[in-house]
Amino acid sequence: MSASEQVPHVVVVGGGIAGLSAALAVQQQAKGPVRVTVLEAAPAIGGKLAVREVAGVLVDSGAESMLARRPEGLGLARAVGLGPDLVHPAVLGASLWTRGHLRPLPGGQLMGLPGDLRALAGSRVLSLRGLARIPLDHLLPRTRVLRDTSVGSYVGARLGREVVDRLVEPLLGGVYAGHADELSLDATLPQLSGAVRVERSLLEAVRQILGSNVPGRPDPSTQAADVAPVFASVRGGLGRLPAQVAARLTAGGATVRTGATVRALRRTPDGWRLVVGPTRDAEVVLADAVVLAVPAASAARLLSTVARPAADVLSTVEYASVGLVTFAFAASDVADRLHGTGFLVPPVDGRFLKAATYSSNKWGWLAKRAPDLALVRTSIGRHHEVSDLQRDDADLAALALADLGAATGIVSKPVDVAVTRWGGALPQYAVGHLDKVTGVHRAVHELPGLALCGAAYDGVGVPACIGSGQAAATRVLATLAQGRQWRHG
Repeated sequence: MSASEQVPHVVVVGGGIAGLSAALAVQQQAKGPVRVTVLEAAPAIGGKLAVREVAGVLVDSGAESMLARRPEGLGLARAVGLGPDLVHPAVLGASLWTRGHLRPLPGGQLMGLPGDLRALAGSRVLSLRGLARIPLDHLLPRTRVLRDTSVGSYVGARLGREVVDRLVEPLLGGVYAGHADELSLDATLPQLSGAVRVERSLLEAVRQILGSNVPGRPDPSTQAADVAPVFASVRGGLGRLPAQVAARLTAGGATVRTGATVRALRRTPDGWRLVVGPTRDAEVVLADAVVLAVPAASAARLLSTVARPAADVLSTVEYASVGLVTFAFAASDVADRLHGTGFLVPPVDGRFLKAATYSSNKWGWLAKRAPDLALVRTSIGRHHEVSDLQRDDADLAALALADLGAATGIVSKPVDVAVTRWGGALPQYAVGHLDKVTGVHRAVHELPGLALCGAAYDGVGVPACIGSGQAAATRVLATLAQGRQWRHG
């Protein structure tokens, strides 16, 4: 074998949660000895799972929760010793800041699609005209879905544009930082896309999904549902998870390197050759198998010489950049202003904020750790909206604080503020995304000992990324177990 005569070498490029999960799965599931190396270009591992200090308290500066209805996230946390620290939200109840008021997010909905019209009417999220339009879904002829379409176009045709603008957009945007008119129905709402090909009525399809426990891959449509335990996190922040995985990897003999940019990938007669580091001081790393756990553009660059068709497709995947502004207030100043877990904002309302999370309300461990503080995390940025994120930190914080005050009535100045930017953070699952992913995997699967994983493929949530990494590990382990030699010709 290329890396060692006796022990196969698996290299994982990318130290985000998908790459770390892939590395750990290789290490733990290999049938014999295996050498594992993780190469991360950034100064730290973890990708979009990270913590930072605000007012002396460590809080999440990236993803702050994961779906509890998928097993991969909880399973990984337990596997690396964080089981006792798994937590669920201490309170429930999100709102929509729309039409000038904070209004309760209606119950009985699926990513904003109403299943309970009484609850929707009671929330007063929609106008009377918008409410009156919805029941026409029962009378309209079938909207045939012969191929993938956008969420916005389908829902708008069935239920009216106001449902898209004031319900679907803020919920879908909270997951993808994208726009309903561009995002794929098949990729973002897989359960629904199947149901609407059978049911004439969208309302009936939603009710059937909400009333069933359909097995299989859950979709992110439950992100804002007020039924516990939808969400889970880790006491001390979900950003603790990558370090725990890395510690388990190194304890098992793996090598985890940061500041190690992989510049080139080539096939050799018996494996893979990676070029790492700057041109003037390049290092060659040989491997028997490689997992690419990097964003689509980086994967496309590395695949350009070994799987050009896959590279060409991946180069078309667009990403949205987002930002977080976390405020720490004196708890006594805002105690009567923060109710529930926070609010989402429909883009149609023209606000700067996309969402706000009342972190001290949502997570009991945080309230206990800092009882004198109220921590609020606000989100900004959507696909195509880069100008907002080009402002300096002071402007971002001022605009976010102004919107937060307008929504909640907070007039107090924060005792601390932290701004975090995530450039190119979220891949956009545009119409046709699933076909793209199928083609990419097909092209890569023709190359034994190579696999892809990460948010660009089969889901952007933490459990989905973990599952993607574990699937990539299964693929490369199968190659090693079969003892294949992939000599050219």
